[in-house]
Amino acid sequence: MTSVVTFGEVMLRLATMRRERFTQAREFEVSYGGGECNVAVSLAHFGVDSTFVTAVPDNDIGQACINYIRQFGVDTSEILRQGGRLGTYYLESGAAMRASKVIYDRAASSIAEIKPGEVDWEQVFAGKDWFHFTGITPAISKSAAAACEEAAKAARQLGLTVSADMNYRGNLWSPEEAQATMIPMMKYVDISIGNEEDAEKCLGVAAEGVDVTTGEIDAEAYRPVVKELVDKFGFKKVAITLRESESADDNNWSAIYFDGDEILMGNKYAVRIVDRVGGGDAFCAGMIYGLTRDGWDSRQVLDFAVAASAMAHTFHGDFNLVSIKEVMAVAGGDVTGRVQR
Repeated sequence: MTSVVTFGEVMLRLATMRRERFTQAREFEVSYGGGECNVAVSLAHFGVDSTFVTAVPDNDIGQACINYIRQFGVDTSEILRQGGRLGTYYLESGAAMRASKVIYDRAASSIAEIKPGEVDWEQVFAGKDWFHFTGITPAISKSAAAACEEAAKAARQLGLTVSADMNYRGNLWSPEEAQATMIPMMKYVDISIGNEEDAEKCLGVAAEGVDVTTGEIDAEAYRPVVKELVDKFGFKKVAITLRESESADDNNWSAIYFDGDEILMGNKYAVRIVDRVGGGDAFCAGMIYGLTRDGWDSRQVLDFAVAASAMAHTFHGDFNLVSIKEVMAVAGGDVTGRVQR
C-alpha cells in the first residue's frame, strides 16, 4: 500500500453562517483545514496511509485541531507541538454575483515559526512513498519556506515521489516573491499541479490570450503552458485545474493533464457550489490516488481526480468526504444526484 506524507499549515476556520457578511455575523462555524491537511484527509478517506506533518501550539486549541484531523484516519503522530498560536482564517461565503472572501490571521503562527532541522525527515519518510506540499507554506515565512525546501530535498534524496501544488495566494506574497522562492524548489518536484493562474504567478509561465476574470477558460491555451513547464523544470507530469466562474454559486470545473507522453483534457462538470474551499486540494488527492493505483491508465487517473474535486464543492468545510464508489459513479457519468435508497 502506498504511504503519503504531506507538510504544511493547518488553520482554525471561522465561517459565517447562512452566507452572512462579516459585518452581519454574530456567530461563526468552527472547523479546521489547510491545503496539505486537506489532501491527507482526502487520501485517508480513500484508504491511503496518510501522514500529516505540521506544528500546532501545545494548548487546548492545538489539541482540538489534532483531534479533528485524527478522526478522519490521518496519522498525526509527527505533528510538532510548539509555538504560540494556531493560524486562523475567516470565510465569508458569497452568493450569485457577490464573491466569497477570506481574511487570514496567521502571523506568528506555530508553523510560521518552524525552522529547518526541527523535523527529522529521515524518520518521517522511512517506509513512505510519496511527499506532497503546496506553495502556501513557503509563503507564510522565510523559515517555513526553508523547512519546506528541506523536506522536499530529503524526500527526493530518499527516493520518494514529490508532488507540489503551486497554490498561489496573493494575500500572502507577490508573484515576484513567489517565483524567487518556488522556482528553486522545483528541482525536487516530479509532479506539478496548479490552477489556471498558478503557473504564471509561481513559475512565470503564462497562457497566451487568457483572461481568467472573464469566466470562460480555453483549455487548448494551456497546452503550450504544459510544454514550457516540462521543458523548463523537467516535471514528469503536469496537471492544471480549470475553473470557469459563472457566479459564486455556479462554476464549471475541469482539468488538463500531461502524463509524460500526451496531454489529456478532462471532463467538464457544471458545479453548484456549497463550499468551494479545498477543491484544488481534492484534485491533488485524486491525482495521487489515481497515480498510485495498479493498472490505471492516464484517462482513468484524470477522470477520477476531476470527478473527486468536482464533488468536493458539494460539502461544507475544507475536507472532501466522498467515497471511492461515489467518485467512480460520477466519473462514469452519473451526475443526476438522485436519492440513494
